[in-house]
Amino acid sequence: MRTQWNLFIAFFRVGMLGYGGGPGSIPLIHKEVVEKYKWMSDEDFGDILALGNTLPGPIATKLAGYIGHNVSGIVGMINAVFATILPTIILMVVLLSSLSSVADLPWVQGMTAAVVPVVGVMLAVLTWQFFHKAVKGMGWLQTVLMSIGVFLLLYAAGLHPGIVIGLLLVAALVQRDNKKTEPADQQSKESRRGTS
Repeated sequence: MRTQWNLFIAFFRVGMLGYGGGPGSIPLIHKEVVEKYKWMSDEDFGDILALGNTLPGPIATKLAGYIGHNVSGIVGMINAVFATILPTIILMVVLLSSLSSVADLPWVQGMTAAVVPVVGVMLAVLTWQFFHKAVKGMGWLQTVLMSIGVFLLLYAAGLHPGIVIGLLLVAALVQRDNKKTEPADQQSKESRRGTS
């Protein structure tokens, strides 16, 4: 029961504070899941984030569903997804009925503008953490070259992020399969040498 409560509170906070949708939610989910409750490692979070970005739908609910299921099965999945969308539903109903009359007021526009840099800094911190993790796994040169390549594909070529992530996942799978076949080829060569 304690786990279900923790899941609900963690994703309710994400739903309440994830201003701006997915980009604002990802650092908050990371904070709750990896740092606070330690339900998964940085590496696991990075993997599910990459996979989640290749699938359709909002990233916050995809991550909530997977993490909730991973932590506590079907009930955990339903609980985490519900906790993520509940604040949005409540706030949309309440705020849209009242904010439409005050949307043009300077303090409302100032409040909206003030949140944007906060979301930007949270994304920058998360980006640096993932970049640092990539450097540990691939080294500086390969990480920098890959970052430049991805940047060019996204902004110069205008490819959709899901396509870029899908291409990278396919490339990683092909590279892994090649590494698996190399030792097998080497063993067969050695065994042929031994019999001759």
